[in-house]
Amino acid sequence: MSIVETQVEQPAAQGAAMEITVSRQELVKELTATQSVVERKTTIPILSNFLIEADGDRLNITATDLDQAIRTSAAVKVKKPGACTIPARKLYDYIKLLPDGDISIKLLDNHWVQIRSGRSNTKMVGMARANYPQVPEFPTVAVTSIPALALKTLIARTIFAISNEESRYTLNGALLVLKAESLAMVATDGHRLSFVEKPGESLDGISGEKRVLIPRKALQELQQLLVSAESEREAEEKRAPKTQFPPLTVEFADDEHTLFFRVGHRTLSTRRLSGQFPNFEAVMPRDNTKFAVVRCSELSSAIQRVAQFADERSGAIRLRLESNELKISSSSTESGESEDTIDTPYSGDPIVVGFNSGYILEFLKALGNEGEVRLEFKDSQSAGQMRPEDPDAEYRSRYVLMPMRI
Repeated sequence: MSIVETQVEQPAAQGAAMEITVSRQELVKELTATQSVVERKTTIPILSNFLIEADGDRLNITATDLDQAIRTSAAVKVKKPGACTIPARKLYDYIKLLPDGDISIKLLDNHWVQIRSGRSNTKMVGMARANYPQVPEFPTVAVTSIPALALKTLIARTIFAISNEESRYTLNGALLVLKAESLAMVATDGHRLSFVEKPGESLDGISGEKRVLIPRKALQELQQLLVSAESEREAEEKRAPKTQFPPLTVEFADDEHTLFFRVGHRTLSTRRLSGQFPNFEAVMPRDNTKFAVVRCSELSSAIQRVAQFADERSGAIRLRLESNELKISSSSTESGESEDTIDTPYSGDPIVVGFNSGYILEFLKALGNEGEVRLEFKDSQSAGQMRPEDPDAEYRSRYVLMPMRI
């Protein structure tokens, strides 16, 4: 189900007289936040356009690819309210090249749009506003406020584990699990699973448990919106160092077909992924009693060196745990062989397990290659597990890896 509904034909006269003046700096900021949603190659020409709507003292900008949409706004001087659509990539590239200052945008006949800045005068070919698909409105009920930093961390620690295979539909996103006292996110591609939880969060409006499956592309857009909001907040704090700003939050709401995330004055809406996400709790290893604790940075460096000599297709490396040592090795007939050794307390039976080197490196990178990580094993045929070795950590992460035959 697309998030976009059929638009009722509107009179062509609507917005026929639109005329506004806007700061180039403000406009570039909002176009940057929305342009990534616009499809570069689309069979529906109107989807290559921004929808620009001026009313009161605000300019609303919308971009959609039918699966998701971003709506944002900027303060403007509205001489004549109205609406138009403008080719998104062309407008974005052009506005970026203009010098700072005020820009005037005026709708002409036949959907042409005139853009003036200083001595620059440009006319762009737009399309009828009436043909632009309708984007769903943010619901007014059942809105949950989620701490922005927590959501950003959850996405960063799971998004890399989302499946790239389009056929595995329910694995093409991450599962957000909201409870009254915690939030968590989990993603898997069938070969590895990344789970992260932030306990101790009180989420209003959540009773029991709420699970929503968020598509990967929406998570990528949400990441960008959160980064933009953070940098803009930092700029505000520099301008007003004595002002107490409230923590950044994301307002979340949903309906039968759509998920909504509002970050400040920007709203991302996306179709929700349907279908049943795998029972991830059942996959978590319970009896991995053999373990080693090593520094993330040391493990990452060793794996990167050894992986240079792994089979190019599989990226497989061996982890051998024995008498106070973790040996990491690889070999291939094309490039040779390599071994690195890390000292770690261990006195159990020796164990050798093969893993995809890239999968381990992605998890360590998501942790920032900081602190220590615990590697937990049962035997060479069972799933291994990794988790940060910090009992006081703000986030609880678990990373499950299926072994490889080497």
